Amino acid sequence: MKALLIVEDDAALGEGLRIALQAPETELCLCRSLSAARDALKSREFDLMLLDVNLPDGSGLDFVRKLRQEGKTGLPVILLTANDTELDIVAGLESGADDYVTKPFSLAVLRARINTQLRRGTSAEGRVEMDGFSFDFDRMEFRRDGQPVDLSKTEQRLLRLLVENRGQTLSRGQLLDRVWPDGAEFVDENALSVTIRRLRAKLEPDPSRPRYLKTVYGIGYSWNLPN
Repeated sequence: MKALLIVEDDAALGEGLRIALQAPETELCLCRSLSAARDALKSREFDLMLLDVNLPDGSGLDFVRKLRQEGKTGLPVILLTANDTELDIVAGLESGADDYVTKPFSLAVLRARINTQLRRGTSAEGRVEMDGFSFDFDRMEFRRDGQPVDLSKTEQRLLRLLVENRGQTLSRGQLLDRVWPDGAEFVDENALSVTIRRLRAKLEPDPSRPRYLKTVYGIGYSWNLPN
């Protein structure tokens, strides 16, 4: 059973989402304000949150930032908004959200995005230690030089893919297909660039001169250990 939290102040849209996403294996909770969403998050655990950006009692972007600062990095967040410029999308992803869907949207696309976020990758290499890094992907615990690092679900999937193929270059297409497997055709390539930038900010000593997460220009990215 998967528990989904929908935070949407438009009564008709919120109810429509609740009905459309209802399924025997899914439990849904609909909130129409950030205050109600905070109470819901205190009362139980959720597997995913659909969050409107503009709510009567505050900004969804600020809400996501606060959640991430409080350590709630394991909760995937998909933003719902009518703002569809590149700057809006970048702002949404950099706030800590895992995905971004603009209104109006297709329910098929939304379901694909939700399935992508709910999917948990599996691999034998659950724990990796190297060059001051400790990555435990199964426990979702990450450290750099002994200090904890908070990563979103999307950042975890991307990092795991790069680390498990360290020394190899993975193309942008490969990364999009495997990090967003159920909805890669609907994902703007900018989402990958933003996620790479966020990983570098959290893991690289100097994000402007990456030592580990390297760009292979014209192809994609690789995780390398410096000589």
